[in-house]
Amino acid sequence: MNVVKLARPEIQKLQPYKAAVQLDDTVRLNANEAPWSSSGDRFRRPLNRYPEIRPARLQRELAARFGCDTDELLVTRGSSEGIDLLIRAFCRAGIDNIVTASPSFSMYPHYAEIQGAEIRDVALPRETGFRLDPGALLDACDEQTRVVFVCTPNNPTGTTVPREQIVEILEQRRDRSVIVVDEAYIEFSDAVSCTELLDRHENLVVLRTLSKALAFAGARCGAVMGNTAVIRMLNAIQAPYALATPVVECVENALQADQLKQAEDGVALIVSERDRVMNSLRKYGFITRIWPSSANFFLMQVENAETIVNACAQQKILLRFFGGSLSDCIRVSIGSPDENTRLLQVFDTIEGS
Repeated sequence: MNVVKLARPEIQKLQPYKAAVQLDDTVRLNANEAPWSSSGDRFRRPLNRYPEIRPARLQRELAARFGCDTDELLVTRGSSEGIDLLIRAFCRAGIDNIVTASPSFSMYPHYAEIQGAEIRDVALPRETGFRLDPGALLDACDEQTRVVFVCTPNNPTGTTVPREQIVEILEQRRDRSVIVVDEAYIEFSDAVSCTELLDRHENLVVLRTLSKALAFAGARCGAVMGNTAVIRMLNAIQAPYALATPVVECVENALQADQLKQAEDGVALIVSERDRVMNSLRKYGFITRIWPSSANFFLMQVENAETIVNACAQQKILLRFFGGSLSDCIRVSIGSPDENTRLLQVFDTIEGS
């Protein structure tokens, strides 16, 4: 199987933008750059020069962290850009479709709408704890299904998809769909990354991000991992100089051993706090259900959800209210211990009112 054949024909032929040659120790008069550095430039690489077209060192370091070969990874502006690139690459407007679960990350249908691709949602039933049914997901697919999204741990439910179910989906759609496993929250779970499966499943793509466990949401850095031919094709679509020099350097710093240890300790604290907050919330009468979570957030069912969210906002605590099929639910992100205690104090006030 050649998974690239699933892509739009014009994208299969697309060549990367040919940027000006970048060589150290040369007089660069080929890229229309300024010849001087700003007085505010405090970075290792001069900001008057364009960054690398693709940040090679960062690519190597992320590949080592995420467990894949360097040529199997593309550095992206958050994992959201990866979603956009994949849908643009594989879906023909007005012809092809994506399949995803609901509720799940809203950017999958968002980018599909931009591309003009049909969106097929598979409901995650509450009565099963929002667990994904692989059979239902596969039944939603047809010959025009080019991309299938599986978010694990899922946002906003916090549920995970077992490895054997992901393999089943990969094998059933082997030569017909790209299966995108979004692992944005995997560090907060006990799951093992699906990057281990890349060599066995050509139609697998894995998304990772530095926004959550590494506390770098503001840097907007993520990665798409997959078959080398797919990565080459996405590389041709992605804008040149996609990662700004300050972003590249701060993420390189974040991937050093001491920073990774700090991030690991932070994840452990979040998991501990997640359990503390969830257990503490069970005493409140207005909370009717709390679903288990493997992420840095959890979903709960409450009475008068919008009223509770507004009451918390008045105390300068922001929670997530989705409405729609989750109109009686609130998603709570885990903050610092002090922030979490403050939330519980506000809930004490709501309970007593």
